[in-house]
Amino acid sequence: MATYIKCSSLSWSVVFVLYISLFGNYACEARGKGGGFVGTKGINFVINGSPFMFNGFNAYWMMDVASDPSDRYKVTQVLQDAVNAGLSVCRTWAFFDGPGDRALQISPGVYDERVFQGLDFVVAEARKYGLRLILSFVNNYKDFGGRPQYVEWAKSSGVKIGSDDDFYINSIVKGYYKNHVERVVTRINTITKTAYRDDNTIMAWELINEPRCQVDYSGQMVNAWVQEMATFVKSMDEHHLLEIGMEGFYGATMPERKQINPGYEVGTDFISNNLVKEIDFTTIHAYPDQWFFGQTDDSQMEFMQRWMSSHYEDSRTVLKKPLVIAEFGKSCKDPGYNVNKRDAYMNAVYRNIYMEARTGGTVGGGLVWQLLADGMVSYGDGYEIILTENPSTDGIISQQSHAMTTLSRLLTTGTQNLPLSDDDREIEFDSRNG
Repeated sequence: MATYIKCSSLSWSVVFVLYISLFGNYACEARGKGGGFVGTKGINFVINGSPFMFNGFNAYWMMDVASDPSDRYKVTQVLQDAVNAGLSVCRTWAFFDGPGDRALQISPGVYDERVFQGLDFVVAEARKYGLRLILSFVNNYKDFGGRPQYVEWAKSSGVKIGSDDDFYINSIVKGYYKNHVERVVTRINTITKTAYRDDNTIMAWELINEPRCQVDYSGQMVNAWVQEMATFVKSMDEHHLLEIGMEGFYGATMPERKQINPGYEVGTDFISNNLVKEIDFTTIHAYPDQWFFGQTDDSQMEFMQRWMSSHYEDSRTVLKKPLVIAEFGKSCKDPGYNVNKRDAYMNAVYRNIYMEARTGGTVGGGLVWQLLADGMVSYGDGYEIILTENPSTDGIISQQSHAMTTLSRLLTTGTQNLPLSDDDREIEFDSRNG
């Protein structure tokens, strides 16, 4: 494997100074309201003023599956498995646009109440299990409708459209999007009787999964859209955090950072897009096994280290906002794949996240892609993990969850609970997986 980040020798006095400077004043005002909502203070996540560090997962399919009451047990199974592994944040879709038996938004402003009640179930069940949700409003891709479907709706109504990138600039299409956002944010849950915007089960809203733009690689077109939509969301909801849904590609703001990109640009700018003041935290996605397909595991991991460290640094020093590793994983479709390789990769990523968080870094946690329940083959994409069938992977996830939860607790209760010295100590991952 590639060289991993190790803990440097930290004396108790250094830990004390680090703690006081970075975490010692959580009583100060934080972004996001109290009452159990996740907020931010500077480069850290907080709940009721206390540090919040987490381990989490993606399960994009939850509303889709829950729209059929007979399948809801699969949502419950994954949430139970996640809690058993100590996971505390789940990212999932609050969209399914266009034709289809399980579409949420059948046409602009027309919704299938049965599917909306599936989302109600997901939120209510997450609350029951004590998990926080990140809900995404739309997809960049045609899967589940997404940006192409919004543009197609406009075309079908006679609006002149040049390309799918008109999603970001056409007033009719932007109106469709705003209407959807409003319907979701103001939705009254039929199970809990609580409006989504008043439910602290929801950690954050996400504007769009992996925005991309082919007609403007500078990131300015996406930036104008982010500013408009972020302002719109915040005008309706003062409680919840908001993030864009970015992969982390660099643009024109810091040209020297473009060399960190995996060889190309996608029309977003990690710096300028996240500088929008209504955006509360940054995200990156990381798929070196796709971006550098066929290269060695070591070279892919070396890229992953650079990708994470550059975004840690920029989130901390330039953007001054927390960072979430919102998607990462290793596919069983990769050449030479086996479970041990996936476990080693996840172990290395987790160790990197933990060490950055432990030394006062901006990262709040990571969300592995993706968890499934038994009998969900159709939702598999190569990255799926069924925890009950993968005990070694479950063990690695559980260790990371314990490490992040313990770190939150130590930072909450004070430095007197930290060890006196940490000479060259690494997080205690099983050496068989390291």
